[in-house]
Amino acid sequence: MCRFLVYKGKDEILLSKLILEPQHSILTQSYDSRLRLDSRRPHNGDGFGLGYYTPPALGPAPCLFTSTIPAWNCINLLRLSSKTTSQLIFAHVRATTEGSLSDSNCHPFHRNSLMWMHNGNLGAWKDVKRSLCIGLRERWFSCVGGNTDSEWAFAVFLDVLDRMGYDPDAAALNETGFGHAVLRKAMLATIKRINALIADIPDKGRKEKEEGLDCRSLLNFAVTDGHSVVCTRYVSSMTDEAASLYWSSGTSWQEDQSIKGRFRMERRDKGADIVLVASEPLTFER
Repeated sequence: MCRFLVYKGKDEILLSKLILEPQHSILTQSYDSRLRLDSRRPHNGDGFGLGYYTPPALGPAPCLFTSTIPAWNCINLLRLSSKTTSQLIFAHVRATTEGSLSDSNCHPFHRNSLMWMHNGNLGAWKDVKRSLCIGLRERWFSCVGGNTDSEWAFAVFLDVLDRMGYDPDAAALNETGFGHAVLRKAMLATIKRINALIADIPDKGRKEKEEGLDCRSLLNFAVTDGHSVVCTRYVSSMTDEAASLYWSSGTSWQEDQSIKGRFRMERRDKGADIVLVASEPLTFER
């Protein structure tokens, strides 16, 4: 299973303070993931991606950098992270569940100002994919460039937004943002639609019992419009555990000067100038 990280702050931060320097940075999680539900291997080496927002003069769309090279072995990731700052950052290291090894399948995905990541899987994907695709308007069906269930889930989200009356291609919305309430409502509707599609699989009960069909969905999603961020930690099963997800907020993200690589969120007042969400904590002791 993949690992991801989201940073949103009042001030810009150097990407390396999240990607490289913490003891359990997202780069470290690419080869030493400790909290994955899938314990067969600790590696997330099937590519990686970064997405971050630049000054408004450059337009509302995020800058994306993806690669099929394992994050731990990409010199360009080190170079980029040590010289790039942003107020809103997505980072993702991939462990393939669906889809081939290619740049087009590396997260984050984006459409104009909207950016999307996923950790987990859509249950019974091969049985549900056709009906999911049929339910999309042509524009969102055609925008999918890879073959992961994660990107198709993003297409569902775009379709949901569109049907709610918020065109993801509208220039004005991409400049000002959709607002957290709209993103949250669209996210909940996306999860509801995915669950409904799985529930409607023909002969679902027999396939689960006789063929071992796994209908459980792990839907840790993150979406942003460059202004607001919405994240989910969700499992469709009533008995199974959801994939790990942690968050922290405060006024500054600082390294402990006495111990290299140990960062902590500081809070000087009641404000929350920074929000950090990650599949695994960026610093903890074994």
